[in-house]
Amino acid sequence: MHIVFVCWGNICRSPAAEATFRKILKERSLEKEITCDSAGTIAQHHGNPPDPRMQKAAKARDIPLGGTARIVNDQDFHQADLLLTMDNFNFSELSKLAPESSLLSKIKPFCDYVQPDVNEVPDPYYGGESGFENVLNLLGEGCFNLLNELEKELPPNSN
Repeated sequence: MHIVFVCWGNICRSPAAEATFRKILKERSLEKEITCDSAGTIAQHHGNPPDPRMQKAAKARDIPLGGTARIVNDQDFHQADLLLTMDNFNFSELSKLAPESSLLSKIKPFCDYVQPDVNEVPDPYYGGESGFENVLNLLGEGCFNLLNELEKELPPNSN
């Protein structure tokens, strides 16, 4: 099973979601059964590391955040079982990037796995430190709930 987390520039939310999910996968010894990656819908930050403010917030939670920004590609659509978007704009943009309409069903809002009154993971890029903390809280909750759901789909004795 393969999951791709998607935000706008792939420097804040989606790499943090990837790192958070990887940490939970490792804690549950599921790194071989489920893999993940992250990407953006724009190429503006291509090749850049995650935002330093997100790196700092993630490090404080012992979440190893790394990688470089990249834009989603056709291979992501074909290899992923799920492409999870951080907000409605990302959902719309990712839907436009799908190489074929049959792959649209793989796109889902990340907040489907977060408390019912939250519809989007807000972009913390233009805000202060509290925005990054809020994003990590939402990502922690969503990744935990996502993995609980995905585990039900794994063959017995996977972990």
